[in-house]
Amino acid sequence: MTTPTKQSKEPRLLDVSHETLEMAGRALKEGGLVAFPTETVYGLGADATNDEAVAKIFEAKSRPTFNPLIVHVKDAGGAALLAEFTPLAQKLSRKFWPGPLTMVLKRHQESPLSLLVSAGLDTIALRVPSHPIAHALLEIAGVPLAAPSANKSGTVSSTAGMHVASQFRDGVDIIIDAGSCEVGIESTIIELSGNSAVILRHGAITTEEIEAVIGPVADNKADEIKAPGMMKSHYAPSIPLRMNVSPEDRAKGEAYLTFGPDAPRRAALTLSKTGDLREAAANLFTMIRALDQPGIRGIAVMPIPDTGLGRAINDRLMRASAPRGEGESQ
Repeated sequence: MTTPTKQSKEPRLLDVSHETLEMAGRALKEGGLVAFPTETVYGLGADATNDEAVAKIFEAKSRPTFNPLIVHVKDAGGAALLAEFTPLAQKLSRKFWPGPLTMVLKRHQESPLSLLVSAGLDTIALRVPSHPIAHALLEIAGVPLAAPSANKSGTVSSTAGMHVASQFRDGVDIIIDAGSCEVGIESTIIELSGNSAVILRHGAITTEEIEAVIGPVADNKADEIKAPGMMKSHYAPSIPLRMNVSPEDRAKGEAYLTFGPDAPRRAALTLSKTGDLREAAANLFTMIRALDQPGIRGIAVMPIPDTGLGRAINDRLMRASAPRGEGESQ
């Protein structure tokens, strides 16, 4: 194997190895882009302190520059060097980091992070991933990594290396392929920049789990884009998607994505036959991708319980079914 050069545009899908991680670390230090696995979805990573490298993320994803990025760090101590940790943030970091929780905090004025990752805001979205490959890459790169989901803006998130490879024909130096992501749905995002806590995006950590640690939290009601995944149209396949569709309301030519033991037998795919919301979350993006095929007129999704992790699943389905042109993200 050879070190990737700036002239090489075709991304390389590489299996996990020490050599692959070393190559990826060098690419990041040189201002390149590396797609890597996390426990949630695959991320498209760049040195978060390098303006030009961060700009490449926006270019590669065709992502609106007013949409902030999540910055991945290796531990809470590293996060505290970049942002002001409130007492609530300290409690949540002790409980859920490393893991699929992103906290939006006031960035330190002397923070070395590129202003592009904040999209002009005085806050920063920080997360400590638990995936061993993500953690190893952070150690080798030696810098915080800006890493939104590794997919084109507004499309279905990638939960496997081959999904990333199918999205990017150039602009990405290396794709680290570690198989499927365990969680399969993005991190929960919570704003803690003041004295209160507001859920900006439902995700892998449920509201109930958070409230068990810090007490009541509010749901975001504002239209302001404060974090990734808040655009009205997002996670969308190339064909129409409808949610909360009962078996009798399914239209001709639609593939039916079902859930639970009472689902009809004639289904294209089933998120979870047993009604397990964690299994459904892990399967969601992979199955939407599988049904997004020529000859299928649309995707109809059976109702998903809007409790616990079901809130996050329904949030993704709502944004995937929104009319295009209402502001795409990631």
